[in-house]
Amino acid sequence: MASDRITDQEALQFHASGRPGKIEITPTKPLTTQRELSLAYSPGVAVPCLRIAEDPSAAYDYTARGNMVAVITNGTAVLGLGNIGALASKPVMEGKAVLFKRFADVDSIDLELDTEDVDEFVNCVRFLGPSFGGINLEDIKAPECFIIEQRLREVMNIPVFHDDQHGTAIIAAAGLINALHLTGRNIRDTKLVVNGAGAAAIACVELVKAMGMGADNVIMCDSKGVIYQGREEGMNQWKSAHAAVTDTRSLQEALEGADVFFGLSVKGAVTPAMVGAMADKPIIFAMANPDPEITPDEVKTVRQDAIVATGRSDYPNQVNNVLGFPYIFRGALDVRASTINDAMKIAAAEAIAELAREDVPDEVAAAYGGRRLRYGSEYIIPVPFDPRLIVSVPEKVARAAMDSGVATRPIIDIETYRSELKSRLDPTASMLNLIFDKVRSNPRRVIFAEGEEERAIRAAIAFRSEGYGTPVLIGRENRIEDMVAQMGLGSLGGIEIQNARVSLENKRYTDFVYNRLQRKGFLFRDCQRMVNQDRNIFAACMVAMGDADAMVTGLTRSFSVCYEAITQIIDPVPGERVMGLMVAIVRGRTYFIADTNIHTVPTPEELADIAAEAAEYARKMGHEPRVAFLSHSTFGNPMLENDDRLREAVSLLDKREVDFEYDGEMSATAALNAEQMRELYPFCRLSGAANVLVMPALHSAHISTRMLKEVGGGTILGPMLRGLTKSAQIVPLGASVNDCVSIAALAGYDSIR
Repeated sequence: MASDRITDQEALQFHASGRPGKIEITPTKPLTTQRELSLAYSPGVAVPCLRIAEDPSAAYDYTARGNMVAVITNGTAVLGLGNIGALASKPVMEGKAVLFKRFADVDSIDLELDTEDVDEFVNCVRFLGPSFGGINLEDIKAPECFIIEQRLREVMNIPVFHDDQHGTAIIAAAGLINALHLTGRNIRDTKLVVNGAGAAAIACVELVKAMGMGADNVIMCDSKGVIYQGREEGMNQWKSAHAAVTDTRSLQEALEGADVFFGLSVKGAVTPAMVGAMADKPIIFAMANPDPEITPDEVKTVRQDAIVATGRSDYPNQVNNVLGFPYIFRGALDVRASTINDAMKIAAAEAIAELAREDVPDEVAAAYGGRRLRYGSEYIIPVPFDPRLIVSVPEKVARAAMDSGVATRPIIDIETYRSELKSRLDPTASMLNLIFDKVRSNPRRVIFAEGEEERAIRAAIAFRSEGYGTPVLIGRENRIEDMVAQMGLGSLGGIEIQNARVSLENKRYTDFVYNRLQRKGFLFRDCQRMVNQDRNIFAACMVAMGDADAMVTGLTRSFSVCYEAITQIIDPVPGERVMGLMVAIVRGRTYFIADTNIHTVPTPEELADIAAEAAEYARKMGHEPRVAFLSHSTFGNPMLENDDRLREAVSLLDKREVDFEYDGEMSATAALNAEQMRELYPFCRLSGAANVLVMPALHSAHISTRMLKEVGGGTILGPMLRGLTKSAQIVPLGASVNDCVSIAALAGYDSIR
């Protein structure tokens, strides 16, 4: 379950910090006034109740049912943990619910049933049916999972989907489609050997047979060897359904001359010698987790012509269920499907396979450190954060549901539906993950200047654990080591400590600082004292002189103090404005707010530059910028003298002929309420609500962003310094460990040229 990069303490702290757990319920309607409460509850709620009583399908119009999936388990087969029970499985199920929301905007709630009795489980779920638009069964042991799913599908008229079975099968099938294509094989003639006979393995076999693979060409093995017709030991009805007519009795014998291997068993089940006996251009999907039946490196020692997939993210071709289940349910819910059938599963597999054959978007390719992702033996399955998945997979699933007759609300306008799918998810989350992946591919040396602070130490350990590179703590080694021991944070291996006072680089750094500041009133001894005693100066020198890639500070000193120290050492980019940019992610929408930290009352030229640079950053994060110059007035009402700066900034952008939308001056209400904007100001140039907000002055920027952070209920990143020649970031006082790690990763990303 857990990554090797994550310590027990980090995982516990993450789940316990703030509001315990990972999910909460948030109202979608305003509930402030007595009238709103009366509409939401008594007496107004009676009206939709009566409408639903007359027409049950109206529940999809007046409740959240149509976008609600239950993640249900009894905790009897939690991946990597086994039968840990219903309650202990709750963190996993909450995580699954989070993935539904994160990847496909499907609302989800987890339900842990404290029973291993099939009848009790089935009855509990079936009677909860009216609450949900779909049921995702999870981590239920075999063979009970087969019985439970089948019985629920028979008695419920909503999709019931055991992801451990079908999710793995769909992604594996997608990879197989492309592997067969690359090796010139026809699925009907392909010989497949499957090791493992649990839920996922049986689902894989059933799906590839449904796709056209001949039953005579499939051999399944379990811990006792080949499952053949006539075998009695360790058999059940699900294994018997796939028993082969064969004389082979072991996995080794079965693999001789086989085209494809699917492993859903245990580490080390396959040897290089077994791979060597397979057919030319073998296809090997070693999907045991966390360690595969055989690693790609081991395969390559005997077969350079093999195509290999695993369940791991550190090898090419990861078979990851998150590529499937969120989007499959998205498509099923959108057409109100009564079930998820084979046609829909095959459609999902084909959509995923087709996506891997298309040109990879620049923002996805950029995350992989110069390794251009192109369709081929090491790219047969898309990466999980590909932003195109939200459109391609649900559309194909919805079409298959309609074509196979299980859609109760067919989609009339597919193009409109595609547009709706594109707008469901904010691209920022995907882009952040792509950015962080790029840093992992290009590890950075990032300095945490306040190295003796507990949060800085924790952030450095997390930075190292996430694989972002080498963190450098500025401080006294014995002091840091004592703190780590007291906090029980484990080893400092992979973390560098630099004591500014005794560093061997002091003379070099002092000379560098003196050359910069000698004509600004600083004596040599002043510069020496700064390098020895000011950790921000020392850290900035390391970055400026190429001894580190980036730095992060701000935990114990104000932004202005940190900024002054950094800019004494690091120059601005010629022709650019240094500014502070906040990224606010609130209720699924992202806003870029500038300048929040540098310019007290920006001039028209400064405002125009700030707008252009903020718009460029928004594009890098996957957004088409719509820039609003914010003010108390809106297009001259009321006419305020200070708004001349904003109007002139708009005129300057007109002369520059920039390639993004912009307008102003306007109030925040006008900028963020597209409907009001179109109604009252039809001449406004913005095609929709603004997402880049240029503030008129520092005080308004600072107040509004800090207020948003405290009461807005969203995620705030920054302020992020833009416009310096070297990467340096200043976190807010009181920033959390997670904030520090994120900003450090972003600082590392900015240093990749």
